[in-house]
Amino acid sequence: MSSPITVDADRATAATPVYLVKSGGALPDGSQKLAELQQFDGGLDQVAYFDGGVLIGAGDGSDPLALGTAAMRLPQGDYRLATMPDGVRKDLAILGFALGAYRFARYLPDRAAAPTLLVDDAKLADDANTKAAATWLSRDLINTPAEDMGPDALETAVLDLGERYGAEVSSISGAALETGFPLIHAVGRAAAIPPRLLSLRWGQHHPNSLALIGKGVCFDSGGLNLKNGKGMALMKKDMGGAATAIGLAQLIMAKELPMSLHLLIPAVENAISGSAFRPGDVFPSRAGQSVEISNTDAEGRLVLADAIALAMEDEPDRTLTLATLTGAARVALGPDLPPIYSTDPVFQQAICAAGMEVGDPLWPMPFWERYNSYLRSDIADVNHAASTPFAGSITAALFLKRFAGEGSFTHIDTFAWNPSSLPGRPKGGEALTLRAIFTALEREFSRQSQ
Repeated sequence: MSSPITVDADRATAATPVYLVKSGGALPDGSQKLAELQQFDGGLDQVAYFDGGVLIGAGDGSDPLALGTAAMRLPQGDYRLATMPDGVRKDLAILGFALGAYRFARYLPDRAAAPTLLVDDAKLADDANTKAAATWLSRDLINTPAEDMGPDALETAVLDLGERYGAEVSSISGAALETGFPLIHAVGRAAAIPPRLLSLRWGQHHPNSLALIGKGVCFDSGGLNLKNGKGMALMKKDMGGAATAIGLAQLIMAKELPMSLHLLIPAVENAISGSAFRPGDVFPSRAGQSVEISNTDAEGRLVLADAIALAMEDEPDRTLTLATLTGAARVALGPDLPPIYSTDPVFQQAICAAGMEVGDPLWPMPFWERYNSYLRSDIADVNHAASTPFAGSITAALFLKRFAGEGSFTHIDTFAWNPSSLPGRPKGGEALTLRAIFTALEREFSRQSQ
């Protein structure tokens, strides 16, 4: 897809004006009657046409991506932003347009092209296009069905990313995982496409280090604890944590944040065959802890555990996991609010504050240590899934924390999907929390350079 935000003074003079209007806000001259006929009152996601251009509703102004409606609903063509309501940031409005210009066209190549927004600030255009490109990458990976996005295809995506940015990429796959990464091997061994652990390293000369780990379960049948049809319907998105981590890695490298980045993606399919792992099995882990399996449908935390253990060997300043880990998180907070757990409250708060500001919200949750008792095993160091239905997201986070050592560890339990469209956020795969995390990191390094 071409860049949705463009700087071109000649084209801008002929572009259709777009007016972003809050609920009950003043309308441009000549638009009042047609707005009334189209029942336009500035409500979020509303669109109205008049001779002088297009009206886009911003609601109460609290959604910074409201202009995304224009990119999602207007026909192909050139547009320019004519007015902005008070209290709405121009850079976020432009970013909203860029995010809304996304089209998943892998299987529909003739799908309608998106409109283009003409702006006069090259820096704003470049920033919006760069951030949108990272989100589009994540969305494309999530939206692609497992037939075309298995562990091998996810490896190709990481290899391509590394080649574009001069990063070092390596992969361990199949039987080679059995001794060094037994949990990753156990989860993926039943699938036709072998499991693998993907590693990308960039910026090793920087002293600040981030280990970024994304759950790459390319399809989750539930294993022998088989999901029903409804539960399996969206499981192509179970690699949404990996997709978000890959998009975030692209943005970090594109923006050249001064950090040493280690991206780790355990890429597997949780399938069923004669070699599938079973409830009741006990496996060693890379960290040396033995793990009892109580439910093969709780596989994501297993592959993450081995990846976290590898990351810890470099003693990173921060470790961050992104995973579509539990349905319990969705029950508690719904699809829009991924819970964030962290042993680093300052970093946690920075991400949450950034998320609220840029329209990419999260909600802080605790590592409630008493619930570690729910993970007791009679025959191993730990049971990987709780013995009770209570606090499912917390106990999953506590399991991961066991492998993260004593340093700064942050875990985000994302949904990676928009069940319905919002301005700038079309229905389908979504890189939830990508912009919040990046904004927090960018601000931290900006402060350090001052």
